[in-house]
Amino acid sequence: MTACFHGPRSRLIAALLLSFLMLVRAPSAHAEVQDIAAASRSVVRVALVATDGDNAYFVGHGSGVVVAPGRVLTNAHVVELTRSEPNIVIGIIPPQGKKSFGGKVIAYSPGNDLALIAVDGASLPIATFFTGSPQDGDQVTAIGYPGSVDRAQGMSLEDIIRPMAPVRTSGTVSGGRASKQFDTVLHTAPLASGNSGGPLVDQCGRVVGLNSFGSLSEGSDAEYGFAVSNREIASFLRQAGIQAARSSEACRSMDEIEAAQEIADERARAAAAKRASDAEMARREQVIAARAQAQQDVIARRENMMALSALLLALAVAAGGMAMLGQSKGDVTRTRRFGAAAGFLTLAAIAVFLLRPGFDSPNDAEGDATNEAAGPDNMAEAAPAASGDRLCKLDTSLSRVTVSETQDMSFNWRADGCVNGQTQYVRAQEQWVRVLVPTDDAAISVRRFDPSIGRYRTDQYLVDAETLENARTMRDGLARSGCTTDPQKLAELAAAQADIQALLPAQPNERLVYQCQAAARGEP
Repeated sequence: MTACFHGPRSRLIAALLLSFLMLVRAPSAHAEVQDIAAASRSVVRVALVATDGDNAYFVGHGSGVVVAPGRVLTNAHVVELTRSEPNIVIGIIPPQGKKSFGGKVIAYSPGNDLALIAVDGASLPIATFFTGSPQDGDQVTAIGYPGSVDRAQGMSLEDIIRPMAPVRTSGTVSGGRASKQFDTVLHTAPLASGNSGGPLVDQCGRVVGLNSFGSLSEGSDAEYGFAVSNREIASFLRQAGIQAARSSEACRSMDEIEAAQEIADERARAAAAKRASDAEMARREQVIAARAQAQQDVIARRENMMALSALLLALAVAAGGMAMLGQSKGDVTRTRRFGAAAGFLTLAAIAVFLLRPGFDSPNDAEGDATNEAAGPDNMAEAAPAASGDRLCKLDTSLSRVTVSETQDMSFNWRADGCVNGQTQYVRAQEQWVRVLVPTDDAAISVRRFDPSIGRYRTDQYLVDAETLENARTMRDGLARSGCTTDPQKLAELAAAQADIQALLPAQPNERLVYQCQAAARGEP
């Protein structure tokens, strides 16, 4: 026996469902709490309201999930009455905020129980779909608006149409068993009237199916839920012209990522220290070798100049002898010519001898060698914090990917913490940090770059609307953009970032870790 969960039902079915919720205990949840909370931001209540002149009557409701800007995915049976009853309108009630919105069905596929609703004027967080297949035993969470909970809390129509957080129930995948009509995911997460159209998500908060119907217990029978599989959803959305956000990475816990990160950072810093030590040792060896070579050069020059001085002196003596010979023969011209030559050669010999290099001359050569060892090429190797372009590749072993793309990235780094000439980072021990609060995206990212090991990291926090609004207020209080080296402005930026980070949960929803290298000349 099966039942669809939407709209009004008989009291008997409601009683059975309520008994089911009370008797069946959901398995303990192992999903990351912050990821399920983030996924809940994309889940809306789909309410059907009949209008009769000035009066409005609540007909029923289901759930839906935001799959694109202004687009909500739900079950076809949730909005079925709107196909035949023109006086029934659709209301979309988000999980947070103060406004509700009107909706209109723009795609309808009863064959696989899917429908797409256009919502005007709503800017809601978009869900991410998991492109893989859920495996038996995987932990899953159903998110939606079960009517039994509304009734148990005594909610009125005014309460129901007001934004409120959806209900989450946990279970496990029990197989990919398909229904006769379409491909489904069988699971044990408790469902009730109103859960229809709500997403079934994995531990990272990614949609693995859309809850459609469930079995009803007869006596002590176990109850199961059936969710339209992502295979069916992908085909439906593609035909509707919707490009949904998708992720194919395996879901890993942040505790696992943190442990791997700590080990990797320790190894990377040790390797960086060894490279710096090796570079310093090589520099010292180069200086010693240069000094020895300089000493050899000085000795060679000294000996050559002394030999030249001796040669000049010998020539001076010879010239003097020729002058004396000319004098003895009465040859005045010859005497003068050789006498002058002897004097000149004697002076030259003395000058060369006096100008011979001293033994302290290698100091100058040593200084030149030191400057050469610390030249631009060697400094680039010994000091990776230098300015320049960086090419970065995602390190999947240290990353937890839930909603973002994973392509390579590049940026220009300046040693004073300026990125791409427009975004200023603040120094925090070995790392440089920048907190970004976008105007349109419902997320806050904390970005870190450690030039010493070439590691760039982005922590993504999918926060609630109130936290996001407070963070934007703090961001706007800075009233400046671009890079700066002004100590006062840097201190103000650091203080604002610390205040924003204080608003964030203990762990991010997503972490992307990139390994960066200096780009070769000519590369972008």
